[in-house]
Amino acid sequence: MSEQPDSDTAAPPPEGRVRAADRWAVWRAGLTGPRVSGFIWQPEPSFAGSEARGRQLMAGNLVLGGHLVETAGRLPWDIAPPNEAFLEGLHGFDWLDDLASVPGGTGRKTAQDWLSGWLARYGRGRGPGWTPDLTGRRQMRLITHALMLMNGQTSEDRRGFFAVLARQAGLLQARWRQTRRGLPRFEALTGLVYSACALNGMETALKPSLRFLAQECTTEIDGTGGIATRNPEDLLEVFHLLTWVAAILKDIGKAPDPAVNTAIARIAPTLRSLRHADGTLVRMQGGGRGTPGRLDTALARSNVRPSRLKGLAMGYARMGGRRVSLIVDAAPPLLGPGSFDAHASTLAFELVSGRQPVIVSCGSGKRFGTAWRRAGRATASHSTMTLTGYASARLARGGERQDPERQDFVSGPTTIEVQEAEMKTAEGIALSHDGWRKTHGLVHLRSLQLDRDGSLLRGEDGLAAMTERDRVTLDRVLRRLPGDIGLRYAVRFHLHPDAAAEIDMGGTAVSIQLPGRETWVFRYGGEARLTLEPSVYLDGARVKPRATKQIVLTGALTGYGSAVSWTLARPVGLLPAPGEDETED
Repeated sequence: MSEQPDSDTAAPPPEGRVRAADRWAVWRAGLTGPRVSGFIWQPEPSFAGSEARGRQLMAGNLVLGGHLVETAGRLPWDIAPPNEAFLEGLHGFDWLDDLASVPGGTGRKTAQDWLSGWLARYGRGRGPGWTPDLTGRRQMRLITHALMLMNGQTSEDRRGFFAVLARQAGLLQARWRQTRRGLPRFEALTGLVYSACALNGMETALKPSLRFLAQECTTEIDGTGGIATRNPEDLLEVFHLLTWVAAILKDIGKAPDPAVNTAIARIAPTLRSLRHADGTLVRMQGGGRGTPGRLDTALARSNVRPSRLKGLAMGYARMGGRRVSLIVDAAPPLLGPGSFDAHASTLAFELVSGRQPVIVSCGSGKRFGTAWRRAGRATASHSTMTLTGYASARLARGGERQDPERQDFVSGPTTIEVQEAEMKTAEGIALSHDGWRKTHGLVHLRSLQLDRDGSLLRGEDGLAAMTERDRVTLDRVLRRLPGDIGLRYAVRFHLHPDAAAEIDMGGTAVSIQLPGRETWVFRYGGEARLTLEPSVYLDGARVKPRATKQIVLTGALTGYGSAVSWTLARPVGLLPAPGEDETED
């Protein structure tokens, strides 16, 4: 449980993006907001809440940003936020959807009390949460749930409610450009569109806000429907916002700019390509599996015909066979400014069988503190090859002395080679990256081949000094190593916590038992050493990281190249009937 202050003064927020806001400028911008006298239209809820979470909130158990805080009769504004993600969820009013989901309106009293406390403390535009993205997120929820929040309130309460809606609308008009590009800016602009559609006094803001949104779609959504961060969950959230804007405009008899429709049409097939057999997203580049049901709902609302991209989708390659999906990170991570959520996961893959993840990445640790955030970004936290002591993408030297929440990658892979192959009985992909070329003169080579029925995955991972210059660099590295031990490497396969694994066949294989009757067997060839080691599964929807295991093949490179082959097979007798547990498009 989070430590709670004894006084009734709000605790300061943790260091980071929210605290760095120019609050006085925010406050002044908010005071210039329009005069709002009521609603001209109210949209349906755009974010699905959880009745179970709503009842937990009513009982005083607040779970945000990977932390559980017991309010113990206090308002949440009286509690020190344990991390920035908690603070963002709190001031973005994410919890309002859950309270609204409790049947019979029984969550209304808690929602009104919490809102009243927030208005009294922060409603004038001071304090954390007054960044454009959080303001946009909060504005959408306040407008959507306005009837519940104003039910039974006094005229003074209603005036205060409309005053804050006006102040937030004014801030969004004045400062939406001053938030980070990508999802945060789409949140700010969507909040502005909501305001212009719903609030009496904001009508003239609709046309410019739609023009600004169209501009962002043009600059931030590339020709293949991807975004610069390559974060699949962020892409889903952007898609969700855009499809809701299109639906809102249809309800009021307006049409979005063609650039918005074009972005929706481009993103839909990309998201389908990033979706596993169990309906969740690949967990790469800081993204999670996605809020349950949100992807299918947004795809259905988009009215874009089901299809997947041929070739890479936002830098990811996908193979699938009979309820088995494999998705591999086949592009460089974002480098330089703004890459603080990027992961050194190049050539890592995830594999899902039916409804059960088998091979995974550890995931993003940003909801569990600085140490977990940094660990989750490392190459060793992904199912790929690692060099001892070297990630494939690296932070600046002395980065640990910088803001740990804002550490960017300054070097990493720049050239990724990808060659896909279609065969009669299988599909395959050969990949390479040069993330260790400058430091070690080495290129990572990986080949993957998945049978059409999804029962057998063949793989090979290697390191090679490809050119004479590479060999000179590698010789220099090998001379610095003690004795003849060579350069140590490992190929890692992180397992989902629900997959039970044990060493089998006299130490030459690993048996993986999934919930139910399905079993997979991992084997390897060559001179590598096989071990089963502890790992961790970082799931932002849970309060704590989950313990799991990883299969590790270790070896040493003493010459100019080394490789290890492996297979992951599902016994044919345990194959499901055709169509069993398959996810529909």
